[in-house]
Amino acid sequence: MVLSSSAFVKKRFAEYYQEESSSVSSPSLIERREFGFALFEGSMVRHEGFSGGEGLKTFLQTRVPSDAYFSCAYYEDPEAEMDRKGWLGADLIFDIDADHLTSSCGKIHDNWTCGRCGFCGKGLVPEKCPVCGGEKFEVKTWPCEECLQSAKDETVALLEMLLEDFGFSKGDLHAFFSGHRGYHVHVENETIRELDVSARKEIVDYVCGLGLDMGFSSLDRRHQSKSSFPNAPRLGDPGWRGRIARCMHDFVLTGKQECYAELGLKRSLADAISLNKEAILKSWDDVGPYRAVKGVGFATWKRIVDSCADSLSAKVDTVVTTDIHRLIRLAGALHGKTGLRKVEAPISSIDTFDPLKSAVAFKKGTACVFVSDAPKFRLGDEAFGPYRNRKVELPTAAAILLICKKRAEVAD
Repeated sequence: MVLSSSAFVKKRFAEYYQEESSSVSSPSLIERREFGFALFEGSMVRHEGFSGGEGLKTFLQTRVPSDAYFSCAYYEDPEAEMDRKGWLGADLIFDIDADHLTSSCGKIHDNWTCGRCGFCGKGLVPEKCPVCGGEKFEVKTWPCEECLQSAKDETVALLEMLLEDFGFSKGDLHAFFSGHRGYHVHVENETIRELDVSARKEIVDYVCGLGLDMGFSSLDRRHQSKSSFPNAPRLGDPGWRGRIARCMHDFVLTGKQECYAELGLKRSLADAISLNKEAILKSWDDVGPYRAVKGVGFATWKRIVDSCADSLSAKVDTVVTTDIHRLIRLAGALHGKTGLRKVEAPISSIDTFDPLKSAVAFKKGTACVFVSDAPKFRLGDEAFGPYRNRKVELPTAAAILLICKKRAEVAD
């Protein structure tokens, strides 16, 4: 008898939690955390609590959830209803997901289907169906290497800010591949534990560069002269000023015509900057770059500064960080949308961390699946696909990934 696709995945998840329970990490102060679990049957179990790691692992082995979560918060009574839990504090959590990043690869591997008329498209999901005006869509995304690299780059930038600008130590920070299309950064430090929602929003605003003022906002571009320009950031300045100065420096040093065009700058302005590159760079620590080139004025420099600020801002899910009751995925647990594990990405070697190797949970056996549509992809050291309306035998991890992403079904 051939198992249904859902039963097949659940059976493999059960085997993982039986055989690899040591891979699941119990969070610190586990007795103060609330746990939640999404079940294969479609329901969600909340307000669970455990006195230790063994109880948690027993639950995973007996209930076999598709997804497992724990609270960033600490409670007096984690199993009580929300208004009676007794909030004691919470870790600071950042969620960086490829869904929030702009990448060209989405046009290749992501697709959507209108829930009303069935019209299909690729890439970014429209607000309304271009055929019938429907607003509900079935969306299929994919964790490609380009998406994952973009998410990792954002994570590295965030970690740099947390270490340099906030003064956290590496011991306070833990970065994880989520098991799907992004990364989580956990900050565990007593100084931030009792911060309220407003304080956490201030942190979010800082890392996202929201409300950043580099001196241009109070100026009137219609009556601008170089003598009244704001002080330009210096390369050695701390925080955002130094970060933007270094980005501007690199932009001027290496900027190409297409880079200027992307900012909407006229060819004449791009040429003026390019031809006077040395003078601009030389003036940086003297009078500053704003006064270096005749004809390059307020609007041009502001556009370059704004572009640098946008490129340097951390693209985090702001709701996750400000939610002091948030449930976050359990480290070592399987992700129901991929069958991959949430695994730690060591901060000291995150540049070489490969999620498509480290997060693979199923390393034995094969499975025969019928693939409706899947792009070319890699797991571990093996490449697969592309597949379309094809029956194929694959390693278990690859088969589960396709099934969980609704790209395949177990074949007879």
